[in-house]
Amino acid sequence: MIEFVDKACRLSIHATPGARRESVGGNHDNALRVAVTAPADQGKANKAIIKALARALGVSKSQIELIRGPTSRRKVFAISNPPESLAGEVAKLATIG
Repeated sequence: MIEFVDKACRLSIHATPGARRESVGGNHDNALRVAVTAPADQGKANKAIIKALARALGVSKSQIELIRGPTSRRKVFAISNPPESLAGEVAKLATIG
């Protein structure tokens, strides 16, 4: 789900675009579940996922970058200069729901 590489980390996400409400939490096939209300149209859902992740993990949106899966439900995001508490926050979120 989360992998640390140099001064960044990679986070696997299972995305649900077009959801009734936004949520970050739960585990789907070793990926963090993220549901957003934005449609999967011209990158709108990806931008909403970045915003939701930033809010849930306590990092800025500029620290998060989509590196794999722009049109897939399974995505990988890189988080630059992650705080030391990030792994714990992801573990907590993965157990929700």
